[in-house]
Amino acid sequence: MAQAAPAPGGISRPGRTPAAERRSSDVVRRSPDVFDARTHAIGRLVVPVVLGLVYGYWVAANNRLGGPITGWNLLLGFLSALVFAVLCATLLILTPRMPREVHALLWTAFVGCAFGFLYDQRGSFIPTQSSSQGGDVLRTVLMSLLVAAATFAAFFYHYYTREDAFGRRIR
Repeated sequence: MAQAAPAPGGISRPGRTPAAERRSSDVVRRSPDVFDARTHAIGRLVVPVVLGLVYGYWVAANNRLGGPITGWNLLLGFLSALVFAVLCATLLILTPRMPREVHALLWTAFVGCAFGFLYDQRGSFIPTQSSSQGGDVLRTVLMSLLVAAATFAAFFYHYYTREDAFGRRIR
């Protein structure tokens, strides 16, 4: 059976308030938060530590070039892991309070430097007749800048679409 659609500004229904007549599209929905605040706090500590350990192992593996594991190699891996984890945790704490451009720029610098150091560890101790040390440094810097540029584009787009100009998340 067909019924007439209500006209705008027409008769109001008794006992109904405008809040009760809201459409489901008017309500802002948030995605459910599966974890509690304690889990998020632990995650802010565990994620940088785990990423740092993976990064330190990767640096040490690249540095030793498949050779024997030495004490200096272990020291390099643990120091790399420590520096990476501390910088990552610091950025996770500080950057949400900054404007989106600075936010993206700091993560870009972190990723570019981390990649550059990791890339420099690959085969830098292999002597070759045709390669000079200057060519290796130039190649490392260019690769790092390429990765940093891609990182900046991705992070800036992410923060630009999810934050206002003052760094507050858009709900």
